[in-house]
Amino acid sequence: MRAVLAWKETIRDQCVYDLAFKPDGSQLIIAAGLRVLVYDVADGAIIQPLKGHKDIVYCVAYAKDGKRFASGSADKSIIIWTSKLEGILKYTHNDSIQCVAYNPVTHQLASCSTGDFGLWSPEQKSVNKHKVSSKITCCGWTNDGQYLALGMMNGVVSIRNKNGEEKVKIERPGGSSSPIWSIAWNPSKDEHNDILAVADWGQKLSFYQLSGKQIGKDRTLTYDPCCVSYFSKGEYIVMGGSDKQASLYTKDGVRLGTIGEQNAWVWTCRVKPDSNFVVLGCQDGTIACYQLIFSTVHGLYKDRYAYRDSMTDVIVQHLITEQKVRIKCRELVKKIAIYRNRLAIQLPEKILIYELYSDDSSDMHYRIKEKICRKFECNLLVVCSQHIILCQEKRLQCLSFTSVREKEWVMESLIRYIKVIGGPPGREGLLVGLKNGAILKIFVDNLFPITLLKMSTSVRCLDMSASRNKLAVVDEHNTLLVYDINSKELLFQEPNANSVAWNTQCEDMLCFSGNGYLNIKASNFPVHQQKMQGFMVGYNGSKIFCLHVYSMSAVEVPQSAPMYQYLEKKMFKEAYQIACLGVTDSDWRDLATEALEGLDFDTAKKAFIRIRDLRYLELINSIEERKKRGENDNELFLADVYAYQGKFHEAAKLYKRTGHESRALSMYTDLRMFEYAKEFIGATDPKNSRILMTKQADWAKSSKEPRAAAEMYLSAGEHLKAIDIIGEHGWEDMLIDIARKLDKAEREPLAKCAFYFERLKHHGYASETYSKMGDLQALVQLHVETRHWEEAFSLVEKHPQFKNHVYVPYAQWLAENDRFEEAQKAFHKAGRQNEAVKVLEQLTQNAVVENRFNDAGYYYWMLSMQCLDIARAESEDQRDEMLKKFERFQHLAELYHVYRSIQRYTDEPFSSHMPETLFNICRFLLNNLTKDIPPGISKVNTLYALAKQSRRLGAYKLARYSYEKLQELHIPSRFQDSIELGSLTIRSKPFHDSEDLIEGMMCYRCSTNNPLLNNQGSVCINCRQPFIYSASSYEVLPLVQFYLEEGISDEDAVSLIDLEVPHTDQRDTRWQDMDNGELQALRMDDGLDDPEEDPFTAKMSFEQGGSTFVPVKVSRLVLRSMSRRDVLIKRWPRPLKWEYFRSLLPDVSITMCPTCFKMFHSEDYELLVLQHNCCPYCRRPIDEPN
Repeated sequence: MRAVLAWKETIRDQCVYDLAFKPDGSQLIIAAGLRVLVYDVADGAIIQPLKGHKDIVYCVAYAKDGKRFASGSADKSIIIWTSKLEGILKYTHNDSIQCVAYNPVTHQLASCSTGDFGLWSPEQKSVNKHKVSSKITCCGWTNDGQYLALGMMNGVVSIRNKNGEEKVKIERPGGSSSPIWSIAWNPSKDEHNDILAVADWGQKLSFYQLSGKQIGKDRTLTYDPCCVSYFSKGEYIVMGGSDKQASLYTKDGVRLGTIGEQNAWVWTCRVKPDSNFVVLGCQDGTIACYQLIFSTVHGLYKDRYAYRDSMTDVIVQHLITEQKVRIKCRELVKKIAIYRNRLAIQLPEKILIYELYSDDSSDMHYRIKEKICRKFECNLLVVCSQHIILCQEKRLQCLSFTSVREKEWVMESLIRYIKVIGGPPGREGLLVGLKNGAILKIFVDNLFPITLLKMSTSVRCLDMSASRNKLAVVDEHNTLLVYDINSKELLFQEPNANSVAWNTQCEDMLCFSGNGYLNIKASNFPVHQQKMQGFMVGYNGSKIFCLHVYSMSAVEVPQSAPMYQYLEKKMFKEAYQIACLGVTDSDWRDLATEALEGLDFDTAKKAFIRIRDLRYLELINSIEERKKRGENDNELFLADVYAYQGKFHEAAKLYKRTGHESRALSMYTDLRMFEYAKEFIGATDPKNSRILMTKQADWAKSSKEPRAAAEMYLSAGEHLKAIDIIGEHGWEDMLIDIARKLDKAEREPLAKCAFYFERLKHHGYASETYSKMGDLQALVQLHVETRHWEEAFSLVEKHPQFKNHVYVPYAQWLAENDRFEEAQKAFHKAGRQNEAVKVLEQLTQNAVVENRFNDAGYYYWMLSMQCLDIARAESEDQRDEMLKKFERFQHLAELYHVYRSIQRYTDEPFSSHMPETLFNICRFLLNNLTKDIPPGISKVNTLYALAKQSRRLGAYKLARYSYEKLQELHIPSRFQDSIELGSLTIRSKPFHDSEDLIEGMMCYRCSTNNPLLNNQGSVCINCRQPFIYSASSYEVLPLVQFYLEEGISDEDAVSLIDLEVPHTDQRDTRWQDMDNGELQALRMDDGLDDPEEDPFTAKMSFEQGGSTFVPVKVSRLVLRSMSRRDVLIKRWPRPLKWEYFRSLLPDVSITMCPTCFKMFHSEDYELLVLQHNCCPYCRRPIDEPN
């Protein structure tokens, strides 16, 4: 900040007590001596002295509307004057007038004397006066005109409303020893509160809110203040007093500098409205007008711009993101330097070094890194990563951040320009321009400067290009000179430049400003100009940073002009670099097209990617692929480019020149330009004519004339295409004609015909076509797809190799149609055992889930038989596994078959079973349930049914046992009451079972009576002989299983048993009766020989010593003695062995099913077969041959 004297006047022997500006700034009213003087502000000439007061004039004030002003004098009177300098009114107080102030809104005048103050307005006749306790020294209205502040001799500020009533009283600590001498309200409209500046003769400056609350602390002054005055916008304060000078302060009271030194006390000072002019009035009669010049203090590095605001703040602005951050220094900011992540701020007594919090390019948070607490005098300040550089006239000093002076360079001339041009931390390079025209490069870690150039004129501005190869200089004659640093050669020069900058992203571009124009220059091309205010300070990509007065802005400049300059010279790579800085989409397209025609595919590709043009990118890609394959005919590539651009005739000429007529032909035909195509080939080439005809047919097809197209194709011999069109349109008459005319060797067209017949659901024609071709597999496939199973089966009979192709889909079709059992058989037939087993397992699982237990039993039986089938074909290991599965499935089949009856009894309202049967079934099931209970089978249901039946049949002990077991299980709520009641009532019954029931469990081998429930399973507790049960009533049958001794084969055994001759007639007639279903039935006669004579009975007896089971083994002799009618044989297929059973009660008739080998009482079996027409267990139909 500098103060320049504009004019100065002296009034002899008078003290200048007060000043007031007319609001438009044209007149200055001065209170001096007995007169009111009116001055012209522009040059300080007196306009007119006004007479009217009889004593010294102490104060003047101008109304805000500029129509009138007032003056107050020691003669106790107030005079109101018009702006035309005529006195229009006068009124008086009882004491001399100390100060006057106009309300800025209502134009009410406050006049204050030693003992009171008055409020006068033009509408009022009288003046309202209010007594005060102390002499009033100064007064001022708030901006809204609601309150009047009065400063008094006793150190009190009294704030009154418009009626003169005191609202707030501020008492200064010094009291009457520090009288209030001047007050002023801040006129700023941006402040939220009314702020009052108070200057007292305790040498303090303080700030208060309207409420009386102090803002901040008192500011200590070194003098007695006489006057305090704000700038129009409230940003600065001017104050003068006993130090014989006026000083400039910030609105917060920070001293910024001196405005003008005088020879006497400065009694008054005022700022001209809306300007930087300040007028002072002194005790010796001096009136001085100063203009304040605020210089710009700023720094720029790339896209960060730091500048001083309000003299004490630094604002850092990011020119790209427009973010700003304010750093409050609370002292006058003298210099600013910015570089990378560093910011240096010079204050009057110290230098602050800030750094960014992070390396993020958009981070704007600065923190203090170091403080250098020394006073420095310098013209220029530069900051690096680890140093600050101070420039004072010819001397450069390099200081570390800890204030250690590391190096010093003394130049031969004044330093005019200095700039950091980057480098590693601690070793940065500086570019220095001197007044004598020398340009030097200095490294921070090197004592010796390097001279880059020596010019004849002084340097104003410098910049080095991104790659450090070129140097741009603006000299004092405003000429821009660009040099090659290595060769020192002048590359070019341009007039009218005040600043210059290289583009940081593009080596060959620089811009300079001057004469209101912005100039952009690329390489050696002519300059591109556009209008611009201010001067440019940086050039980054397509953004130019421009400083106008105090504001920095980033101007977006499209780089089209330099790009087109490069394009004209076919410099595509350079043009692309310029385009990357920022051009419009149409510029990108022009660049891409030009590069493509210039066969610079790399640049063209990048440019087309920018505008996302996929068509051209595909073309470039295909050309690049062809180049990789070794093609290098540029004319051919150009022809392709022309064809893409729609320049077809040029393309055709190039195709012809490069010997690729076929390409031209295909181009014309693709475009349906058949006339041009015919012209192009002429009538010479029949092969080409045929191709052309085919193409024309293609076109006819696409232009919705399919029948014509099909006929053209047929005449051109293109059968496949003709068939396609006919098939697509479903013209089967034409299609069958073609199929019948075609030779059977033409398999592809025939296959296509058959395919379309299938699509059109003409199976007869399709079948005929396949037969003509002799394609049996396709024929089988056709029958299968159309579900014509009969034809398929008849075909399989003639050609068994297709068995799998038919039976597997057939089985799948059956399965899809819920005919699972048939499907399973079909899989079986096709030899797909695994699928057959899979279907059965799924069926079984479903049956169990759906509680269809007799189906589950049947499916498990079928599964077991399939495992047996598989076992026959498999190897030794797998055979054992399959046989284990067979055993398990047989066991499960029986469990589910039995459980069905229990489930029906517990879940359905009526049961068809006799109590004895249910009783036997429950016992059988409980004896056979191992630890793992199969899914679906409920132990609760079984025990519940057993308890009910045991009670009914008199087996009370067993019933009680069942109820006790039930208590251990989780019982469904529906059985809860019934079971609890049963458990109680059973205790009233005797604790034993009925004798008849126990006798029914006699072992037929050792005659031991067995318990009703046996935890060892279905075997005798004494001899361990397994019991044989009837598969309907589950009573124990009088059968004992016996085994053959070593060396006796099944065939030998049967022939030995059959040897027995007696009773032949009778037996024959019996077997005749029973043989119709191929069932083996035993009907025993009463006249049996005495058992003592029976060798089998002898074999049965044994000494039971241990717990192991001793089977009955028979010799040839015993076999020979047996009667055929007493023996039942289960003739299991291999690899199982046959099982032999001997009946011990001749009068009990037993029947065995020849398929599942289950034993029944003959009457039960006959009844069940009549009911179901099949075996109740394996569902073998009664009339099916075994």
